[in-house]
Amino acid sequence: EQDGSASSRIWQVNLTMPVAIIPSFGLLETEYKPLTNSRILVAGTSEFNTLGDLPSVPVELAAIQKNWSTVDLIEDEFTLAAMQNIRSQEDFAIAHLATHAVFRDGDPSNSFVQLWGDEQLGLDAIASLNFHNPPLELLVLSACQTAFGNTSAELGFAGLSVQSGAKSVVASLWQVSDAGTLTLMSEFYDRLGDIPTKAESLRQAQLALLRNEITAVKAFLASTNQGDFTIPAQLTDSSAAADFSHPYFWSGFTLVGSPW
Repeated sequence: EQDGSASSRIWQVNLTMPVAIIPSFGLLETEYKPLTNSRILVAGTSEFNTLGDLPSVPVELAAIQKNWSTVDLIEDEFTLAAMQNIRSQEDFAIAHLATHAVFRDGDPSNSFVQLWGDEQLGLDAIASLNFHNPPLELLVLSACQTAFGNTSAELGFAGLSVQSGAKSVVASLWQVSDAGTLTLMSEFYDRLGDIPTKAESLRQAQLALLRNEITAVKAFLASTNQGDFTIPAQLTDSSAAADFSHPYFWSGFTLVGSPW
């Protein structure tokens, strides 16, 4: 129900407390480490050979770069070799990947996170990113169906990333909106530096979209040269108020692993 009170009540109940999916308590890292002033690997691409372009990705990454210390792998630098190399040389607590992802049942080679050009990060290549040494505090898979899995790959890319050493993963359960994801991620990172836990930061960001109180992305767009980006149509006209309150835009993202 897009306009029914029943669905609104359901989502209001679900957002009264932070929630995380824990695939295995044996994999759960219990040590708390605040993410304030953390360094972030910002990686992604907006242009694709066989998949639709994602015009919001440059804006999403720039919004993170503005307020956090980052190391960047963007567009043609977004390759598996570059990620493996930078993981061994750079110190960062968070990795943010903004791109397309495809999860298909059957052969694991059919599922992938799209990198630059024709290169793909398959399910079997996640372990090569060495998330466990040192442990990656947070992996954000800003793409479609990255928490969608099957019996052989529980929770898909998110579950395998936790198994490979990432302490927590923010990932999606379905095909997400480009502009909606930009908005949610901007709100999430705006809170992540101040709120003690990742799960609560995600909950507060989702509430901001539900209540149509999206201030972080609008503040960023107001302070930057919009000529540098292709701004999604829903965000260009301030009078339209960019309504992302429907659960489709924000409820698909979930936290897998440690809630803190």
